[in-house]
Amino acid sequence: MDVQYNLPKLQKKLRKDLDEDRYRHTLGVMYTAAALSMRHDPELMEKALVAGLLHDCAKCIPNDRKLRLCEKNNIPVSDIERKAPSLLHAKLGAFLAKQQYQIEDTDILSAIRWHTTGKEAMTQLEKIIFLSDYIEPGRWKAGNLATIRQTSFTDLDLAVYLTLRDTLAYLRSGPGQIDEITQNAFEYYAVLQDT
Repeated sequence: MDVQYNLPKLQKKLRKDLDEDRYRHTLGVMYTAAALSMRHDPELMEKALVAGLLHDCAKCIPNDRKLRLCEKNNIPVSDIERKAPSLLHAKLGAFLAKQQYQIEDTDILSAIRWHTTGKEAMTQLEKIIFLSDYIEPGRWKAGNLATIRQTSFTDLDLAVYLTLRDTLAYLRSGPGQIDEITQNAFEYYAVLQDT
């Protein structure tokens, strides 16, 4: 596998765009994504490292600025995203990964785009980044985290289902907004568990 990306250079640039806690989380996601790709598809490891590193590159942008940047760059904003603009960091992150970090690989950009909501029929890389964001070592609040961590290394689809199930339960228990994409993804992966 030929190395295409200069990870230390990307890390140095990203370090300026994130606060300390977000940067630490990002490194956890990057290394978790590498571990999951080594387990499930070693050919994806470099893409997993880059997507894991850049998945939250737009996270620390203030919400009002996220909205303005999306509008300025013709990035569609749903009603849910207007109510919860923090959700925009995924699609805005994919845009910034391309514009500011010169990432052209559509697999990487798509993994960044879907890492928060998930979606139906995710690719292997999309599942790896989605799960890595949830299970990285710095996470500790989710109730079924130990089970999901273990399952992520044996069955990606089941781990995605469990993560979506727990995420929806959490959002329903509080004031959180539920994105229809997440609900549809949950239903898709629930059907896979029944087959």
